[in-house]
Amino acid sequence: MARFMDVHHGMRGITEDQLRQAHDADLAIQQEEGVDFRQAWADPESGTVYCLSEAPSADAVQRIHERTGHKADEIHEVPLAV
Repeated sequence: MARFMDVHHGMRGITEDQLRQAHDADLAIQQEEGVDFRQAWADPESGTVYCLSEAPSADAVQRIHERTGHKADEIHEVPLAV
């Protein structure tokens, strides 16, 4: 499986609880697309949210996000990590 970092914009003021709820919603259905969401981060001031996942494709990641109501604005494959 490939590793992906996706980016969501326009979430200014997001709270830790809202981030957790969004992440938990993804986790609840991730297996339906073979996705493994690993972690999520947010910058409430800029409204940017980042999610790290392992998945068969960027499309699989996007389908989960769309179904849980927070479509990603960008999805980047990250083939190298240390």
